Amino acid sequence: MRSLKFALIGVLAFGLAGATRAAEPVKIRMSWVVPVANWGSLVLEKKELMQHLGKSYTLETVRYQGTPQTITAIANNELEVASLAYSTFPIAIENANIADLRVIGDEFQDGVPGYFTDLYFVRKDSGINKVEDLKGKVVGTNGGGSAIDVAQRAMLHKHGLEPNRDYTLLEAPLPAMPAMLLEKKADLVPAVLPFAFNPKLREEGKVLFNQTEALGVTQMIILVARQSFIDKNRAAMVDYMEDLLRVVHWYLDPKNHDEVAKIASKLTKVPPERFGWLFTKQDNYRDPDLMPNLEALQRNVDVVRELGFVKQPLDVKQHADLSLVQEARARLEKGK
Repeated sequence: MRSLKFALIGVLAFGLAGATRAAEPVKIRMSWVVPVANWGSLVLEKKELMQHLGKSYTLETVRYQGTPQTITAIANNELEVASLAYSTFPIAIENANIADLRVIGDEFQDGVPGYFTDLYFVRKDSGINKVEDLKGKVVGTNGGGSAIDVAQRAMLHKHGLEPNRDYTLLEAPLPAMPAMLLEKKADLVPAVLPFAFNPKLREEGKVLFNQTEALGVTQMIILVARQSFIDKNRAAMVDYMEDLLRVVHWYLDPKNHDEVAKIASKLTKVPPERFGWLFTKQDNYRDPDLMPNLEALQRNVDVVRELGFVKQPLDVKQHADLSLVQEARARLEKGK
């Protein structure tokens, strides 16, 4: 009888321990690359809006040098939510064999009418007046296969120019691009925000083309997660997306712009008055409901394949799970 009593106590203790473990918040690690541009750099600055944080999930934001490093991390289960470019998304699925990778939300889009589109500059004194004039020239890139790189390759490809055969690629970080052009180390450079507003670049350079001319509307950056993680932690992921939506709505609200500029200044060590463009129509478009443009993403992914970065066609809709953000949005609407 005594042994039965201890056995029952042991079963009860085991059951309680199991319940405790089940109730532990789910750990979510979210990547970011560029401060202010990626939601991962901003979200924890508004913890007070995140009602489920520390309850159903915990959040750690992790900075990576670029999306290739992000691919490695999510492949090794070192990351749960990643920011990927339209160009690195198919590479992650095909080359890194992450077959269960899913699009779960939008970060930002390029070329949406009325909003900013990335610019490609030449020097005013270069004698380059059309894309064909780039034959034999040096073109700046931030890395083969990046979103910026694919866009300019696509534009030059449209005009019969191919890398290595017709022009030379010179790799450098995006912040260094204006100096590379003005110091005549490169004849064409990409200019993304905020570097596109560089006064000296605007004074001595001119726009040869923009990204919209190369690709049309671009689903530039997406939020992704693995289906295996979603299936195992669906409730926590919906809570996370609900909180993320609250934060996104706050940042996009024009009445909060002054405070947003202060947060951006804190993160970048740049004076707040330089962020007048942030989350306005001078910025890239960000969907307020985090809904990605899957039709644009499909077109973009097809270009990545056309340029030879991947071999197999990819059906984007088969690699998207928007039910998380849709459920989170419905909750917010119901709670109003």
